Amino acid sequence: MSSETVLVRRAGVADAAAVAALAAETFPHACPPHTTREAIAAHISTYLSEARFAEYLADPGHVVLVAEGGLEDGGTGLVGYAMLVTGEPTDEAIAAVVSIRPTVELSKFYTLPAVRGTGVATALMAATIAAARVSGARSAWLGVNQFNERANRFYEKHGFERVGTRQYLVGDRLEDDFVRELPLL
Repeated sequence: MSSETVLVRRAGVADAAAVAALAAETFPHACPPHTTREAIAAHISTYLSEARFAEYLADPGHVVLVAEGGLEDGGTGLVGYAMLVTGEPTDEAIAAVVSIRPTVELSKFYTLPAVRGTGVATALMAATIAAARVSGARSAWLGVNQFNERANRFYEKHGFERVGTRQYLVGDRLEDDFVRELPLL
């Protein structure tokens, strides 16, 4: 697969089940090795279920983009997704380090492991940044686990600078994230 065979589009409420299935498949790959199966399952159930995606997709403050296209086996389907959340950070630690306003959170950004290195993530990121600009934001921020070296390299490559840290709950364990910010000017 290559980025030329992938379509990135805004997801609609009818995509909730497919995006939730993709989220359940991709989220475990971003977790640190010490994250338990139970913690991953609890996180998926709470934040990445079909019902939650239906809520996200119905909320005008959320923008969910999906990457879909031909798979090597001839099938088609979703191979990645991203979610932007408009509004100011509610976490004081994040609000203190994200310096460019207004801002938008890049809350989720995942691709299937099978498409890594094919340009799919780059195409999805370009569309995500374009959607962030359209929202009127002057910056985008995200939190990424400090142990997720691949994601950190990817975000650095796309201009997200490390501006601070935060803690993020997965199951009952607080994880340490880097907070990264991208100027959209």
